[in-house]
Amino acid sequence: MNTISKADIILLVVIITVCLGLIIILQHNSSPGLSVRIMVDGELIDSFNINDEIESTVITNTGENIVIIKNGEVYVSEADCPDKICVNHKPIRNIGETIICLPHKLVIEIDE
Repeated sequence: MNTISKADIILLVVIITVCLGLIIILQHNSSPGLSVRIMVDGELIDSFNINDEIESTVITNTGENIVIIKNGEVYVSEADCPDKICVNHKPIRNIGETIICLPHKLVIEIDE
């Protein structure tokens, strides 16, 4: 018989509470980055200060992306990849956040 006991419900509530607590702690502990690293196929292509206002066209063997750095945030405004996941990604600003375009092997990362 498949019955849910009171102990099962308590365990589930504890697990959910711990997970939500960790998510909140991680979001509040993330700090704004200072630099933006642009890498293609694991190789550093360029690095910028996150407080600069820059529009950079990154050309790879498989296509190109336009990376915008503005108001302390970074985003991809245009790309000629088929899925456009990088273009639809929210702007990033905190250390460790990334935007990745797999078809172009592009990684944009916020660093200290």
